Amino acid sequence: MKVSSAFLGEGDPEAAADAGMDRFARLVAGALDVPAAVVALSCRDQQFLPGIVGLGESSSSVRQADLAGSPCAYVAARGESLVVGDARTDARVRDFAPAAWFGAVACAAVPLTDDAGTLLGALCALDFVPRSWSERDREVLEDLARACSTQLRLQALARQAQQDRMQAATLLGNSRLLLRAAETMARTSGLEQVRRQVSDLVSGDLRPGYVGLVLRQEGVLRRVPDRMASYVSLEEHFPVYDPHEQWPSAQAARENRIVLIPDRQTLVDRYHPDTVVEFDAMDLRSAVCVPLPGTYGRTLGTLILAWHVPRTIDISERAVLTVLARYTADAVERALFLDGRIDVARQLQRAMLTDLPSVQGLDLAALYRTAADQDMVGGDWYDAYQLNSSRTDATGRLALTVGDITGHNMQAATLMGQARSMLRQASHDYSHSGPAAAVDALYAAVTDLGMSISGTLVHAHLVPTGDGAWDFIWTNAGHPPPLLNRPGHPVRPLHEHDLLLYPGLPVPRTQHRVRLHPGATLLLYTDGLVEEPGTPIDQRIDQVSLLLAENSGPPVAGLLEQVAERIAGPAHHDDIALLAVRIGTA
Repeated sequence: MKVSSAFLGEGDPEAAADAGMDRFARLVAGALDVPAAVVALSCRDQQFLPGIVGLGESSSSVRQADLAGSPCAYVAARGESLVVGDARTDARVRDFAPAAWFGAVACAAVPLTDDAGTLLGALCALDFVPRSWSERDREVLEDLARACSTQLRLQALARQAQQDRMQAATLLGNSRLLLRAAETMARTSGLEQVRRQVSDLVSGDLRPGYVGLVLRQEGVLRRVPDRMASYVSLEEHFPVYDPHEQWPSAQAARENRIVLIPDRQTLVDRYHPDTVVEFDAMDLRSAVCVPLPGTYGRTLGTLILAWHVPRTIDISERAVLTVLARYTADAVERALFLDGRIDVARQLQRAMLTDLPSVQGLDLAALYRTAADQDMVGGDWYDAYQLNSSRTDATGRLALTVGDITGHNMQAATLMGQARSMLRQASHDYSHSGPAAAVDALYAAVTDLGMSISGTLVHAHLVPTGDGAWDFIWTNAGHPPPLLNRPGHPVRPLHEHDLLLYPGLPVPRTQHRVRLHPGATLLLYTDGLVEEPGTPIDQRIDQVSLLLAENSGPPVAGLLEQVAERIAGPAHHDDIALLAVRIGTA
């Protein structure tokens, strides 16, 4: 007869103890008037005893015994009941081991089966003296065995239902994880963001203690750091390493297969000693390294998950990690492409931000800070240059500009460079007509060329008056107001402005004039300094004005650093361009 172990905890004797089975053992003892009874379930070479009565404290606590030589073994081998009045004289069990019979001499054992007739074990009545078993004893024992078998089947169904629910919950969790991965990873742009998103995705379901991302670049393996994470020993000590070294992550990338590290000894036996040192330093106990499949069959690198406890990866988790690695690889390829474009845009920005001229009687400084989100490439710029410096009728005029072309991409940076160059030329052509004429010429040029340039700017001329003062003549195309700090006066926002630059929206530009006496400080800035979600822009401008009033003495370069640090802070969401000029007091 076929024997089933589906009703047992896998190799766990404590899992076989059951109050319901103890009740059946007591029913047998009471109905047949025997001193002991057991419910025995067979599993390979062991028998588990979920129901016991009358066998003493040691048997009741252990709940496990050898199967060989026991009544349960006889029933399992023959698939039939065993009724023995005196085991010492019965030829069928003459060679039994007394311990296997728990010291009993007489025994009646009836098979316990499932719906398919598969043997589960035996329901046994035991007596420690010879006994004659009546027909009624056998009938009662068989009735109780049928009831006990039904109870075991119900328990098995309940366990299976629980397992099914757990499996369904796991599958649902995996499905949700992969759905989140598909949605989230599609929105990532930079490599650091890819790593952070992967860490966030797996933290709830797989709960690793460490998530790492390693990429093959220029013949080496390079770790992608997470600057938002706390100190990680591995990434500090081995930011770059050879793909042929004996590291699990290198092996996964080299051989394009999942590499499992179930325990520390695996590292000791198979990998470089440094892997063990770092494993211990991070208090890790297990890890898995999953290759990142790139296009055209190449491997981009490795996704690493590690745990602070021993962990095995089953087939369903391997499938989840494989799909997650695919989403990660797609995000990495997209991030590498975007990072390349962003780097080009940043270089273009830096090329446009030229050195400031040195002008006697003026303290001039500028500051440019990129957005905290490195993927945001803006069209902000500042510019300062002398007008007519090569002509015999040089007047010492100085042109100043701070502007912001709409957009946060490569196109915005490109258009910024074009607008800056065209405005420079217009400023020289219309140097004696004033800044408004130059901006009008810029608008006419971009319209004639069909260029879709929109944005804001302040364009101004500084003109010396001959007595140590300078006239500030400006035109404002929808830009935040310049701030003027004059000794002995409140900080004055220069609010006069016209509409912003926009294709198809011609606006006659007006210009305005204010005299700057020695000691006066003028600050021009882009909206990245004063725009903050949830805070009115006027309130932020007031904060800048207060800081400007408090710092009228130090050189303007230090003033700009203070403004950027205290007003925008390190987590500003947009690029910032600042340009300041102070009239000398000499």
